[in-house]
Amino acid sequence: MSALRLQALRLRLLAPVDLSIDAGELVFLSGPSGAGKSLLLRAIADLDPNGGEAWCGDTARSSVPAHLWRRRVGLLPAESGWWAEQVGGHFPTAPDTEPPLAALLARLGFGPEVLDWDVRRLSTGERQRLALARLLANRPEVLLLDEATANLDPENRTRVEAVIADYRADAAAAVFWVSHDPEQRARMNGRRLVIRDGRISAEQPAADAAQADP
Repeated sequence: MSALRLQALRLRLLAPVDLSIDAGELVFLSGPSGAGKSLLLRAIADLDPNGGEAWCGDTARSSVPAHLWRRRVGLLPAESGWWAEQVGGHFPTAPDTEPPLAALLARLGFGPEVLDWDVRRLSTGERQRLALARLLANRPEVLLLDEATANLDPENRTRVEAVIADYRADAAAAVFWVSHDPEQRARMNGRRLVIRDGRISAEQPAADAAQADP
């Protein structure tokens, strides 16, 4: 798989962003609401106007059509779109999909019959887990995750964390994950960044932050 590299990526709310995430590396991003976390993920995925450049491995974003870039650099937004009436209409139809779709769905708490479900019957948490399955079924080289477990109970949060961790290890995917959950960021042991005053810096450990408070 490939690393993700950002060079002077420019968008509103943030100073130009220079960042490298190695293949197989997990990087968390936190910060106040409205600080620009989701905007940054959308800019990397080339969904919103921005300047600068991004690379997936040796491929510059500007050198490939947007739909091909987004297949390699896959975004899981906080609220995913659904265009077909049934769940199965959102998944690849090739029989050799890797990982096998039935196994992936089972790990996320679904049986194969979920593909016949009407999207309108899905709960928010079910949509969130199925959107992750849909993303991974495309085998992206980089994962951009926007609050991937925000609407999940502890059992399903654990499922999702395990699936993402295994995909990252097996596919050597670079993972850039926006998360408001400090316990999750500590539990999954990735590099931790934070947005402060429009700039991205290393997240200060809780103990150090407490000592720094007046």
